[in-house]
Amino acid sequence: MEYFKDDLKWEPKAQTPLRIVIVGAGIGGLVAGIGLKRSGHDVVILEQVPEIAEVGAGIQMAPNAARILGRLGLLGQIMKEANILEMNSLRRYANNAELGTAPLMPKIAETYKAPLFMIHRGDLQRILLEGAKREKVDIRTNHKVVEVDPKFEPRVKLKSGEWIEGDVVIAADGIKSDIRGMMMEKHGVKDRSQPTGDAAYRVQIPKDKLQHDPEALELLEKNVGMRWMGPGGHIMAYPIKKNTVYNMVLLHPQKQGSENNESWTNKGDKQEMFDFYSKWNNLVKHLLTYVPDGEVMEWTLNSHRPLPSWIENKVVLMGDACHPMLPYVAQGAAQAIEDAGALAMVFSITPSVHLALGIYSEVRKSRAEAIQQSASTTRHALHLPDGPEQEKRDTAINGAGGEQGGKNPDLWADREWQGFMWGVDVMKDTWEKWEEYRAKVEGHHLAGLNAATYT
Repeated sequence: MEYFKDDLKWEPKAQTPLRIVIVGAGIGGLVAGIGLKRSGHDVVILEQVPEIAEVGAGIQMAPNAARILGRLGLLGQIMKEANILEMNSLRRYANNAELGTAPLMPKIAETYKAPLFMIHRGDLQRILLEGAKREKVDIRTNHKVVEVDPKFEPRVKLKSGEWIEGDVVIAADGIKSDIRGMMMEKHGVKDRSQPTGDAAYRVQIPKDKLQHDPEALELLEKNVGMRWMGPGGHIMAYPIKKNTVYNMVLLHPQKQGSENNESWTNKGDKQEMFDFYSKWNNLVKHLLTYVPDGEVMEWTLNSHRPLPSWIENKVVLMGDACHPMLPYVAQGAAQAIEDAGALAMVFSITPSVHLALGIYSEVRKSRAEAIQQSASTTRHALHLPDGPEQEKRDTAINGAGGEQGGKNPDLWADREWQGFMWGVDVMKDTWEKWEEYRAKVEGHHLAGLNAATYT
């Protein structure tokens, strides 16, 4: 397949098939279900909604996720729906001046042996759901989990009162994870988040709205990402759906007194959006005039502290349930897919649930949390007020674009940080360093991990 070169010789085959219960049929839950089913396990996914709908907006898939999707036989179909960006353009908010560029495809694929692309979340969700059904994963909608076993044995209680049992429970129940809350309650700590002070608008502009605006239409038709940086906010914009929709995510200060509700279903105020970006360049302001009334969605951005553990007995967290990602480095879906790939790998090697989960935690926890925590660094760099620090940032961005390339203050565009985010192959790492990870896990009982303090 073009752009994907796999150097991992892995034939997924479980030593002992297990019954695995996954709570949540989002991106991470579906990829985990597919990987574990292909490994020979009996997989049931419990999803609370009556119907899994194709909702959302554009998301980025980086090489660290794309290579896992490739191994699971999903990448070919996904790429048919994707937009492949050639570069990212980093720009000043006021005059639209280009500060620097970050080359993307095909250079990224040549470097990391897997592509970087943009896709509508709904298209990705549909392809993953179709893939799970092809693998005969047992997906049960309208099955809301309300309780987990008090001792975190692998069984969960549904709203109907029925208990579902397995050999392991994987909580892929998202940023508002009830199972995470139950785990934290066991530790005697409050499951809470901290507002960043930012919120984000999400808008999608269809091509027919731009037909009489040559400058805006050129943006839609070119496979270039635009990243405008200004005081207190930034904008990331790019085409999706084969250049028929322009996708924009607009970061801005959270309105005083607004609820810290982490959901894309909150309606935003179009006039408030205009007010904040009133001093930005004319191109941005023109684009915002095409946003249909009533279709501005707003998301409050909260940061989540690292958890003491992702594991409690035979119950484990994955994705946003354990490491919710802020959008500054565009790794939310990718990190959930890394979790899924690591889980598929560990359960293809050992039938021991405790060993598998311990190694999963060793492979994933510190890495995911490092990427999670990098968001604050990137946020600071992107939202600087005009002044000496902003001028120093702009000079650094300009200097980072050359062949030698220095440090880029925007970590998403920084070559060294890209190597860490995109170059690490968690499945290959698990496979090749299995004995090393096993020694670490068996060297300290998992109960010691679970006894970690959380203050």
